[in-house]
Amino acid sequence: MKTPYVQTLLVGKVKQVGNPHATNPLDKQWESGMFKENTEMEVWLSKSGLKGDEVADKKNHGGPEKAVFAYPVSHYDYWQCERNIKGIDIGGMGENLAVALIDEHSVCIGDTYSFGDSILQVSQPRKPCWKPGRRHRTIDLAMQIQDTGRTGWYFRVLKEGFVEGGEELTLLERPYPEWTIARCNEVMYVNKDDLILTEKLVACELLAESWKRSLVKRLNGK
Repeated sequence: MKTPYVQTLLVGKVKQVGNPHATNPLDKQWESGMFKENTEMEVWLSKSGLKGDEVADKKNHGGPEKAVFAYPVSHYDYWQCERNIKGIDIGGMGENLAVALIDEHSVCIGDTYSFGDSILQVSQPRKPCWKPGRRHRTIDLAMQIQDTGRTGWYFRVLKEGFVEGGEELTLLERPYPEWTIARCNEVMYVNKDDLILTEKLVACELLAESWKRSLVKRLNGK
């Protein structure tokens, strides 16, 4: 089995796009840090993320549990060919790590990888928001991401260090092989009535607290 790797490393600053006077909602001004650009330089990765990278919505993005966002490069053929979203390509989902030979079915909560000088640990799937849809002018893209399970996932940083594109993601530990990103998405979005399964996912120690809170609300009937 080939070792997965980071095909492209991406960082980006928050910027405003659109026209504040536009009448079409898709053309109105908005702010985002999802416009990442490929960097071939070595970059310092801290517990808060890549140096030089920014997020606009700090309430819902960023922080130690969402320090780095990874997205499989293989998904872009699907979005282009099967969903006819033109122009979407590597970086189109706002990812920091465009990863190859790995996806939601082969990555598990708590998976720990070495990447360059750093050590990363999978913390949660990404909950799709409205911004990819706005960027790619596809109103229901968040729902499409959710329904297809092509969400990508977040890493927390256990060890800081320099990283660069092209480096391997070497699996060091897999404490929860039963909790793939794909299965977590199924619990969150598909098997909503299975409270026993929900309880089991909440009990996964290395699942990010934000995901646990959402699931606990479900268990409490909220």
